[in-house]
Amino acid sequence: MLRHPAHLLAFGFGVGLLPGAPGTFGTLLALPLYWLVSPRLGPIGFLVVIGAMFLIGVWACEKTGRAMGRPDHGGMVWDEVVAFLLVLFFTPASPYWQAAAFLLFRLFDILKPPPIRYYDRTLKGGFGVMFDDLIAAFYTLIVLAIGKTLANG
Repeated sequence: MLRHPAHLLAFGFGVGLLPGAPGTFGTLLALPLYWLVSPRLGPIGFLVVIGAMFLIGVWACEKTGRAMGRPDHGGMVWDEVVAFLLVLFFTPASPYWQAAAFLLFRLFDILKPPPIRYYDRTLKGGFGVMFDDLIAAFYTLIVLAIGKTLANG
């Protein structure tokens, strides 16, 4: 992990190497990052940072996947971090909504309903690693929006 900065980033600063559920730990890593960064940036700045994190993640996951000999190594969690930061940006800032967002995102990331599984299998390299989690984030946001509409309804 320490051989190259790309590996450190792709493995979520070591979080992806924790035993058991690296994707869950990577998703959890997004929470303190969000709480730290979001009050310091406006909405446009935050989205620009997420976009930059996505592009850097494509590079880091590509380089790390090649070095590991596994294009989508399970310990690479930067994709979960970035996608869940995007989810948190659009999620109400309450523990209830953030917990629901976390559970939904993990559900979609694990089950990979269509077209997530298609893109997960079809797109290769760093972009493929990063892209399927964006779709899981999109699904999460759709379900949260429906839930918010029903709750306010």
